[in-house]
Amino acid sequence: MIVVTGATGQLGRLVVDGLLESVPADQVAAAVRNPGKAADLAARGVEIREADYDRPETLERAFATGDTVLLISSDAVGRRLGQHRAVVDAARAAGVARIAYTSVLHADTTPLGLAAEHRSTEEHIRASGIPFTFLRNGWYTEVYAASVLQGVEHGAILGAAGEGRVASASRADYAAAAVAALTGEEDGDKIYELSGDTAWSLPELAAETSAVSGRPVVYRDLPHADHLRALIDAGLPEPVATMYADIDLDIAQGALSHTPGELSALIGRPTTPLRESVTAILKEA
Repeated sequence: MIVVTGATGQLGRLVVDGLLESVPADQVAAAVRNPGKAADLAARGVEIREADYDRPETLERAFATGDTVLLISSDAVGRRLGQHRAVVDAARAAGVARIAYTSVLHADTTPLGLAAEHRSTEEHIRASGIPFTFLRNGWYTEVYAASVLQGVEHGAILGAAGEGRVASASRADYAAAAVAALTGEEDGDKIYELSGDTAWSLPELAAETSAVSGRPVVYRDLPHADHLRALIDAGLPEPVATMYADIDLDIAQGALSHTPGELSALIGRPTTPLRESVTAILKEA
């Protein structure tokens, strides 16, 4: 059985959809915090298991001996390490065959502040003795959806990354990678460094937004403090705004520019081009 945690989230649903195209539905389980939100998956033949990262007693029942588990990282930045450890401990107690984890690009060496919890989660998985697959995902292009929409509305995309480049890929690309890893024959421990085929800059994002929308959009590079204030003024909680503002400084230093080609190799096709993602963002708005 392949068990997908966080299966009703944005990435999780795409992974389940992909699995159902590759394996019988009775070989897929969705481990979710709220089973009621997974009724549509149950209707497609997926087994639903309650699994709340904050309630270890549910995790104890979520896994079975021989399962392959995809641990989709929690979005509770700052407290997700404890959540991840609880999942890993429950999986080890159940005797699962393999655990795959959605980590971050170059988790062991990246300067990104948000990598600390991923790095510690990887260490806990290694210590558990469970055979593992680390899906070290780079940046999701969809992270910039708000920036694209802001650019169309106000004529400018704000940031503090200068000419730094981002080798992003779409959420669907990363989901396809998870499906490939979960359904392939993995032998031993495996680490994938996953990112888009082409790195782009925020000025290029503005140019693509302008080309797709037909409206003038420019990139406005700000000092770090001004960018942070703009994010807070846009409604982001200060800790989240600080995280994103700091990430732009890391982008300026090349932290998310690596293009090893492992993602396209794993999914067997090129990653989604920036223009295609921008088009989808504007279409869905």
